[in-house]
Amino acid sequence: MTVARRPLRVAESDVPANRRRGGELRVTLSPKTVGCTSGFAGVLRLASGEHVTEHYHPYSEEFLHVVSGRLEVALDGGLVPLGAGDSLYVPINVRHRVVNAGDDEAHVVFHLSPLAPRPELGHVDTEEPLDPSAPGPAVDG
Repeated sequence: MTVARRPLRVAESDVPANRRRGGELRVTLSPKTVGCTSGFAGVLRLASGEHVTEHYHPYSEEFLHVVSGRLEVALDGGLVPLGAGDSLYVPINVRHRVVNAGDDEAHVVFHLSPLAPRPELGHVDTEEPLDPSAPGPAVDG
């Protein structure tokens, strides 16, 4: 894997959508797309009523920022409402489930860091994926 030596632009439309766990997730900045080594980032779009199945990250902190829409995030038994302009920090090992609680599409930007030692160790499902036949997001090289 080569490390990025200059800024690299990746358009949301350049990355295929992943719908395995719900919504439309696109990992735009990752070891695979730009050669970064410290984490990965992307965007999530959820239609009204859609959700991302519950999961946790044993190696990474997750940072969410709501660009538009209204979410409810279940965190280890608690519920956190978020609206446009709100950000949320999800610590390592905290189970979380993201739900669009509004009538309009929700648009979210996310970042996870640090990377897991191997991509398959980075995300642990605690609910069955909505589309088990779809591959999970690949953030490796």
